[in-house]
Amino acid sequence: MPLDRREFLTTVGTAAAALAAAKLTLGQSTPPPTAATKTNIRMTIADNRAFLINSGSVLCLRLELPKPNILMIIADDHGYHDSGAYGNSEVRTPNIDRLAKQSLRFTNYFTPAPICAPARSSLYTGLYPVKNGAHPNHSQVYDQVQSLPHYLKPFGYRVGLAGKTHIAPPKNFPFEYLPLPLNEKAIADFIAKPGPFCLIVASPRPHTPWSRGGYDPATLTLPPYLVDTPETRQALADYYHDVTEFDKHIGMCLDLLDQNHLTDNTLTLTTSDHGVQFPHGKWTCYDLGLKVELLARWPGHIKPGVTNALASHVDFVPTAIELAGGLPPASPPPNLDGKSLLPLLLGKTDKIHDAVFGVETTRGIIKGSDCYPVRSIRTLTHKYIWNLKPDATFQNVVTAPRPSDVASIGYWNSWVEKAKTDPDAKKIVDAYQHRPEEELYDVFTDPDELINLAADPKYAAIKADLRKQLEAFMKDQGDKGIETEMDAKNRQVAGPPE
Repeated sequence: MPLDRREFLTTVGTAAAALAAAKLTLGQSTPPPTAATKTNIRMTIADNRAFLINSGSVLCLRLELPKPNILMIIADDHGYHDSGAYGNSEVRTPNIDRLAKQSLRFTNYFTPAPICAPARSSLYTGLYPVKNGAHPNHSQVYDQVQSLPHYLKPFGYRVGLAGKTHIAPPKNFPFEYLPLPLNEKAIADFIAKPGPFCLIVASPRPHTPWSRGGYDPATLTLPPYLVDTPETRQALADYYHDVTEFDKHIGMCLDLLDQNHLTDNTLTLTTSDHGVQFPHGKWTCYDLGLKVELLARWPGHIKPGVTNALASHVDFVPTAIELAGGLPPASPPPNLDGKSLLPLLLGKTDKIHDAVFGVETTRGIIKGSDCYPVRSIRTLTHKYIWNLKPDATFQNVVTAPRPSDVASIGYWNSWVEKAKTDPDAKKIVDAYQHRPEEELYDVFTDPDELINLAADPKYAAIKADLRKQLEAFMKDQGDKGIETEMDAKNRQVAGPPE
């Protein structure tokens, strides 16, 4: 709620008294304060003075404490279970596995959207896609939306982005953009400068087109949502190669922190924008599309281990704000959808959300259906998916690959061919392109989300409750379903192919 006049004056008065006390403490006195005393009690003066931040209705007094750096390393289209740390022994990820041993590993961390621009826009704004305006791919946020640099720069942070961007317009994302392509020298130069930093390292891997080498397709284990053909196996092997390449980017960043003696005072995070570019993953609201990895390391503060708490990309901005020394904005503009994860990271709570939500806008993606909106709600136990246009056929670049994509994702034709004689293959192909209006999954007993319980009377009460929560979420977001989907192209800008 906005501060009323009395609350404002009280807060300002308290701040003024604190400043006065700080000046007395740090002024000419006998005996002079020790360095330790200064570190513990002084208020920041001059460039690091105590200050008030008014963002919406936020008003906070900043005490000088060690400001941790923030480093987030983001993959591009990485499946949440495709690393050793997350249980896949067939893909080589030594750096992810090394980091995981030193981190709190999240098992229920989600992106709000299974496509690039909406996912990244939510990550950097703390708002779900429809509310921030960037719900289609290649889209732009609304003019009034602020992002990570707006919130952290007042605390003295340099806020940089190295690698992939896919966010718009630039004025809403005033990062310090490091030179492209992603390179070690630019990152090293950025983190070596004085003062606290927040740096996003956005790898282009393992996005298609995938490279080839290092994995034998014949030895790989295929998950049950993929059709087993030679083409699929080759694609999976190529994808694993690029996951290993992403892992090298993580290793580079960890080494740079060590070399600059920054590891202990840096919150290091690694995640992905969304899930893997296989059917049942990217462009869908199944867990393979929305569930992503999150490792969080901050030596001496975050205890390594595992958390099953539900969390989302929209939580990153409020977490960064609180870590920097402020409070997340509490009233428009903007009203952040996310919550700070800091209490969870520091072991003060084991729960942040009761549910997280997913938004898929198919209109406007390459080779996409004209109208195929999907919304979802995920709890610890169940996933409810609402396909708002179930009579339409879902299609995208996988089902109709461009010539440039055939080498990486041309396996779809082999699925269609096998489906002519193989009932299991036909079931997978049909389920990808033709879905019922409602889907309900028990994610404990069916983590791959292959058994739809929506028509089962035993689950009617659960389905009704989740539908009610999802509709309330959509109303809060200003999400009008099909109408919002059809407006997608008005929110788009020219961008790189995806």
